[in-house]
Amino acid sequence: MGGESARVFNVLFLCTGNSARSILAESLLNHLGRGRFRAYSAGSFPAGRVNPLALELLAQLEIDAAGARSKSWDEFVQPGAPQFDVIVTVCDRAAGEVCPVWPGQPVTAHWGVPDPTLATGNEAERMQAFRATCRALEQRILALVNLPPAALDRLRIKHELDRIGSAAPPAP
Repeated sequence: MGGESARVFNVLFLCTGNSARSILAESLLNHLGRGRFRAYSAGSFPAGRVNPLALELLAQLEIDAAGARSKSWDEFVQPGAPQFDVIVTVCDRAAGEVCPVWPGQPVTAHWGVPDPTLATGNEAERMQAFRATCRALEQRILALVNLPPAALDRLRIKHELDRIGSAAPPAP
């Protein structure tokens, strides 16, 4: 990671199922990243489909989720895969798993947020859980994209990512 302000930083968001939280994070960062960041997502045990409520919420927020799909993290250790600057786990389970060896020794961080797919109730109540998770991710992603370019060097970004991840999530 260097100090070049025109450099695009590749970020991989990991979750176990890659069906909601990591998909939301990927879409949010690509939307809010101002061309400085390129986000991807994957799962250790992908669900095989993106949760329809995640896609519905992104559509309501007018955030492009075209091409969003549930995929294995194995896809990103293959030849020709993007090299990541940052890898962020968004669920506690994925944070505790043994991850693949990522080329280039990316900076890692954990931003645990509640799993909205576990919400019960009617569709409106479940959508509220998706909105709360999305707000928590958006708050952290905005903190990341608003870092000055000088903060994106390898040593400082680890500190900043951990600080962002430990911030209290917004109230529902």
